[in-house]
Amino acid sequence: MNRLVLSLATLGPIGRNLPAPGTMGSMAGVLVYAFLVFAMGISAEWVALCSLPLFILGIPLCSRAEILLGRNDPGEVIWDEFCVIPLVYLPLSPMWKQSISTETFIWLLAGFSLFRVFDITKPSVIRSIQKLPRGWGVMLDDLLAALLSALVLWGLRTFSLSFLN
Repeated sequence: MNRLVLSLATLGPIGRNLPAPGTMGSMAGVLVYAFLVFAMGISAEWVALCSLPLFILGIPLCSRAEILLGRNDPGEVIWDEFCVIPLVYLPLSPMWKQSISTETFIWLLAGFSLFRVFDITKPSVIRSIQKLPRGWGVMLDDLLAALLSALVLWGLRTFSLSFLN
């Protein structure tokens, strides 16, 4: 069971063997999200809704991974980055109903970049949440980074549209 916990928490070799595991876990999340939304035609809202049970599962999963690895918020534990990514893109979901274009990739990259900046720099409110015990801190700081990224994306999208009209 412990091997399964570590395998899930690290997304197998992604968290354990690749450089910049948080970035790679986020990238894996974006790729899975893009596949589900653009290739499979699943609505962005549905993908985000389905990520919530993964988030809830992440609390005990990451708690156990911390215990097994003997460290708080170990870098190789990337379940948190992976499962919150769909929330970053919720403000853009109306755009995803259009055909895929260069603009689609630009917005995906913008959301990914914003999330990584907030996850790495941890503005004060995110940093304070990260101090919560075990899986709570691991998961909630990434949730806040995702929500902050979504808010900025919404602002950028809204602001950029005002120049196009």
